[in-house]
Amino acid sequence: MDRFQFVADHQRRYGVKRLCTIVGVARSSFCYWRRTAADRAARQAADARLAARIRAVHRESDGTYGVPRITAELREDGERVSHKRIARLMRAAGLAGVRLRRRHRTTGADPAGAKAPDLIGRDFTAREPNTEYVGDITYLSLDGGKFQYLATVIDLASRRLAGWAIADHMRTGLVMDALAAAERTRGSGSLPQDTSSSTVHST
Repeated sequence: MDRFQFVADHQRRYGVKRLCTIVGVARSSFCYWRRTAADRAARQAADARLAARIRAVHRESDGTYGVPRITAELREDGERVSHKRIARLMRAAGLAGVRLRRRHRTTGADPAGAKAPDLIGRDFTAREPNTEYVGDITYLSLDGGKFQYLATVIDLASRRLAGWAIADHMRTGLVMDALAAAERTRGSGSLPQDTSSSTVHST
């Protein structure tokens, strides 16, 4: 129990001065606490109302919104709130947003390297299957801070995955394995043997 509240609850029987000495608080501090009780109650009521709105926004976001997003949402609704106040109330309510993992850098541009030409001119369409493919590499985060890399080949005509490969590296062999998988899926001869001049593009 709060020591000031204890003094307030028992002051008629034992006296303020005696109780303050027993619980170890200054009498002037107790008097200030009692004088500001109305303002304190108003702040607590306002915090309770704001906490209810925070829980509603957090729930509507499926538990993904953190302090910055909830603060922005409430401000857009006309609520004059500070970032620190939202953080305090969320901590008290045991609420937290979803933190995205730090992006893992998969590639780095070589300033001295030749830039690959855009053979399709940013036109990601094709009239017939097996005429234009695009590929990409993404990473999969594993336990222990390790990664696996996924290379995919997609047919622009059907928008279907034609082939894929996975490995613990991003060397040329990973892409070649994905192309070989696409060739097995689509039939022999569907991919040119000379991939340097084929219409297989990296997005």
